[in-house]
Amino acid sequence: MGENGADAMETEMSNGGGGGGGGGTGRCLSSFVDEGSTESHRYYLSRRTLLEMLRDRGYDISNSEIEFTLQQFRDLHGQAVDVDRLRISASHVSDPDNKILAVFCGTGVVKVNAIRWIATQIMNKESLSRLIIVVQNHITNQAMKAVDLFSFKVEIFQVSVLLITHKGPTSRTLSHSFFLSFFFHQVLSITFKVRLMIFKSMFLQITDLLVNITKHVLKPRHRVITDVEKAKLLKKFNLNEKQLPRMSQKDAIAQYYGLEKGQVIEVTYNGEITGLHVTYRCIW
Repeated sequence: MGENGADAMETEMSNGGGGGGGGGTGRCLSSFVDEGSTESHRYYLSRRTLLEMLRDRGYDISNSEIEFTLQQFRDLHGQAVDVDRLRISASHVSDPDNKILAVFCGTGVVKVNAIRWIATQIMNKESLSRLIIVVQNHITNQAMKAVDLFSFKVEIFQVSVLLITHKGPTSRTLSHSFFLSFFFHQVLSITFKVRLMIFKSMFLQITDLLVNITKHVLKPRHRVITDVEKAKLLKKFNLNEKQLPRMSQKDAIAQYYGLEKGQVIEVTYNGEITGLHVTYRCIW
């Protein structure tokens, strides 16, 4: 989405803009205004990034779900989205018994009744390994205590949104592709703030659900290695895991992949200055 938006704006710039006397044929700024509801756009972007994240964690997610367009999403869910229809359930490709469930909450404060409702919707709690809850408001203390009673790990993504509007005949929300064209990560960092709390573990931070951080052009390639690969690595260099370079469990990449302490991730750099360089990080 970001690349397409940038290409469109580049074309307009080279044509002298859409409105001045340059005679350009580029699109005017109004074409970047999203006439649909902010709510549906927000849910679409959040759900798509979640699907990509689950796929990258090794869960069985079809490409057709990820490639859903915003218009297709709105045709299916409408402008006022029913959050119960957004849930995602998947099994791990290499271990079908490793199941994950992701659910969305509405815009209100998340109270203990909402957590209890989620619990009643989980049919086979014994077979569930992890639960992801996406909320848009704060969670009461009682609700957090209820979450802590689950037998499996729970990740809570808390999304707060700053609306940016275009002043005109009517106040409208500018489409995210417009912002991607000019500000990319600077604007993304203020339009979508996301907090991730992992109960039974620790409080963590994650960048956002608006974009997939692993797709950033400046990010090196990351790959989680298996326990067998880790053992071979340590044997090859005659090391123990404490001697490996470290990556904090609070690191955005570690959170994206849902890594636990002791897991090792392979980092591949490939730049003009560094060339091809492979290193490893152990999660701490």
